Amino acid sequence: MSNSKAIKSALISVFSKEGLDPIIQQLHALGVTLYSTGGTQSYIEKMGIPVTAVESITGFPSILDGRVKTLHPAVFGGLLARREEGHLAQLAEYNIPEIDCAIVDLYPFEATVAAGGAEADIIEKIDIGGVSLIRAAAKNWRDVVVVASMEEYGLFNDLITTQNGELTDENRREFARRAFKATSNYDTAIFNWFNEGSLEEVFKHSIHHGEILRYGENPHQNGVFFGHFDQVFDKLNGKAISYNNLVDIDAAVQLMREFQVSKPCFAILKHTNACGVAQRGTVLEAWHAALACDTTSAFGGIFITNTTVDLATAQEINKLFYEVLIAPDFAPDALELLKKKEPRVLLKIKNFGVQKRSFRSLLNGVVEQDADLKMETAADLKTVTKRAPSPAENEALLFATKCCKHLKSNAIALVKDSQLIGMGCGQPNRVDALGQAIAKAKSFGFDPAGAVMASDAFFPFPDCVEIAHDAGIVAVVQPGGSIKDQLSVDACDERGMAMVVTGVRHFRH
Repeated sequence: MSNSKAIKSALISVFSKEGLDPIIQQLHALGVTLYSTGGTQSYIEKMGIPVTAVESITGFPSILDGRVKTLHPAVFGGLLARREEGHLAQLAEYNIPEIDCAIVDLYPFEATVAAGGAEADIIEKIDIGGVSLIRAAAKNWRDVVVVASMEEYGLFNDLITTQNGELTDENRREFARRAFKATSNYDTAIFNWFNEGSLEEVFKHSIHHGEILRYGENPHQNGVFFGHFDQVFDKLNGKAISYNNLVDIDAAVQLMREFQVSKPCFAILKHTNACGVAQRGTVLEAWHAALACDTTSAFGGIFITNTTVDLATAQEINKLFYEVLIAPDFAPDALELLKKKEPRVLLKIKNFGVQKRSFRSLLNGVVEQDADLKMETAADLKTVTKRAPSPAENEALLFATKCCKHLKSNAIALVKDSQLIGMGCGQPNRVDALGQAIAKAKSFGFDPAGAVMASDAFFPFPDCVEIAHDAGIVAVVQPGGSIKDQLSVDACDERGMAMVVTGVRHFRH
């Protein structure tokens, strides 16, 4: 057994006393001097076991409602001193006792957050002294053993029992490793609360039970989903969700979030891009209008609506092959019909909430950013041309902005009568994206004349305005921000077109 050292003294300061009795009894039986604070001290005394109050070492009482108890050189000197001549001489000079063991159970910060505690209660559960004790003891692991959570009580008690209170270097180093993991997780939880939903918060309860997917983006790639799918959806039917399904479902939810409180809306997505979006007076009419946007790409797509799917709509949807259908609810007879096609995934969405932070793996790391949750309203549309859009055009421009936001850059959306009649996306330049959108509209029988156009970025040249006018497009919405914005504004004025800017761009790379 390598470099075994006996525990002669231990500081015990815990929030929860569960599972602590056998350890206290065994340490007492081994003749270990016990130091403690507050509630833990009272608990040990009630067991009839001698314990020394930390205040008797520090000469200072617990103050600030218990916020400051152990934060004192007399405590941390005993934990951090190396058991060598120079450090031991200083302990003797200042009458500081050696502390060979620290047993700490941190304030329940995560449990308080999960229980919906008030902000003041949550703040008070940020442990300061406990984390400091753990770090000090773990840093000095060659001479001190640290027990940083209730999860380690069993192992610690077994070792001091079987090894007569002597722990090896390997034992102490392992406890130190576990201690730094505990403080790291604790600090991450606190950061996540302040940060309102970062990467660690997304994973903290699911990292140990990720769902294995059939495969990743392609069959030769493995895939795992870390998350809580059932918090967002009730899965009513269908095969296992795949990696690509998840990516498309996420895109569908983000798009429909823009329309969740509007009149009936249907959207059809393929490879995360919206290829059909329409609002109508009924869900059936919305379905037909969305499908008409692109009857080809709808095959094998992801369908989503903001309202209940009734039987008539289900009968029409059932004529087409699709991967996933998402709705807030399904009429009983509609659900009965749709479930007959067993592989088709039916999801009842519980809410349209999305994460406030987004993440992406790049190179040898991960980038994190605020999610793009900005939703333009009429107040965000600033007219920059001589002609202002009509109320109907303004409504269409807002609709187009919502659609364009959910297309890959470079992106153009053409909208007419609350319907996405053409879209261009993922192109290396905006002229190509506009040409694609116009060609797509015409290929499905739509006349761009009278339509409005949305772009996900500014127009540094007037070429897109000229092309749009030639196609009959009457109004344009773009973020603005180019030093040559005026060229496009002038081009609109010359052609009697309206242009509005939002001041916000929505790139999707």
